[in-house]
Amino acid sequence: MDAWTGHDVPTLPGEALAPRLYDSARREIAATAPGSTATMYVCGITPYDATHLGHAATMISFDLVNRLWRDAGHAVNYVQNVTDIDDPLLERAARDGEDWVVLAMRETALFREDMEALRIIPPAHYVGAVESIPAIVGHVGELLAAGAAYTLEDGTGDVYYSIAAAPRFGYESNLSRDEMRVLSAERGGDPDREGKRDPLDPLLWRGAREGEPAWDGGDLGPGRPGWHIECTTIAIDRLGTTIDVQGGGNDLLYPHHECSAAHAETLTGEAPFASHYVHAGMIGLEGEKMSKSKGNLVFVSRLRGDGVDPMAVRLGLLNGHYRSDREWTDDVLKAGQERLARWRSAAAAPAGPSGEGLLAAVREALGNDLDSPAALAVVDAWAEAALSNVGEDDQAPALMARTVDALLGVRL
Repeated sequence: MDAWTGHDVPTLPGEALAPRLYDSARREIAATAPGSTATMYVCGITPYDATHLGHAATMISFDLVNRLWRDAGHAVNYVQNVTDIDDPLLERAARDGEDWVVLAMRETALFREDMEALRIIPPAHYVGAVESIPAIVGHVGELLAAGAAYTLEDGTGDVYYSIAAAPRFGYESNLSRDEMRVLSAERGGDPDREGKRDPLDPLLWRGAREGEPAWDGGDLGPGRPGWHIECTTIAIDRLGTTIDVQGGGNDLLYPHHECSAAHAETLTGEAPFASHYVHAGMIGLEGEKMSKSKGNLVFVSRLRGDGVDPMAVRLGLLNGHYRSDREWTDDVLKAGQERLARWRSAAAAPAGPSGEGLLAAVREALGNDLDSPAALAVVDAWAEAALSNVGEDDQAPALMARTVDALLGVRL
């Protein structure tokens, strides 16, 4: 599957360090320490609706990580998936009387357009679940052979992972069994299903059902993959046994990231799967999480269609810390538009305060767990000074524009 078109990222002077990020497993901020190539897996969309601002905020957060690693001199091997077969997609297609394949292709194409407009650096590998099914089948077979998975005896052909094969299960989310059981039921799991060895065991392979698409599973029989093993397969097949960052929204911490990491650690024998498990906060509207189920979505494509500059949207989302749950309002968008206009005016000023000082301060802010509000405040102060004719560095406006472009992803 092809990703979207990228753009040139300016090279900045001086030296930078890899960012420090909050790790959900350790529950602390710790330095990332990638090798010459940093590795990151970020969970992508299930393409049954257009890109909303919750998606955009998450992708922008990990785009900052990508940019900071590049600024520190690392190559970045970034992988993102598309869950182009899953229950929500089939349900939406059935509701609308549409072919699920057509729906997935259309919404994936729209997502690409939105990501390009928001200037998200594209992943090195953009991989769909459907194209990964042969590899997924192989990994499920490995888990069965190792005794880490089992087939239900009810004739459905459904295969489950046994969390008994993961002695540290729960280390990533730090949740109690009771908490995990509740979230499993809320987020696509089936803790009350009869025949499972443990209520928390996640599905690896769903045997074929009448009226549902199915693929050749070899010894597994026809069917389609579970959600968690999809991401495990795509990640370890393209990034290796351990990675620097596994990322996504905080609603993926359990069960999705907990289970996908457990699968990976069982398959590879290496733990932890990720050095950092990094999770972005949710975007709300009128006091509620923005989600398809609530019908309270603000779509990036609709904002673009209304003539809103995507850079103003990006600035609006950067105005809150990536880990915080926060609101999207008309005032947030207005503030982003006004900030964008000020910065563009300041970038056209004949001179300003030290450009190198600005760059160092932005690097410091973002390197501290992606503190984008602090970084925006640094640029705001510089812009105010430049527009007030304070400062004599005639190279500073150009460096300010390159800094904002390279590190914040905002083109002036």
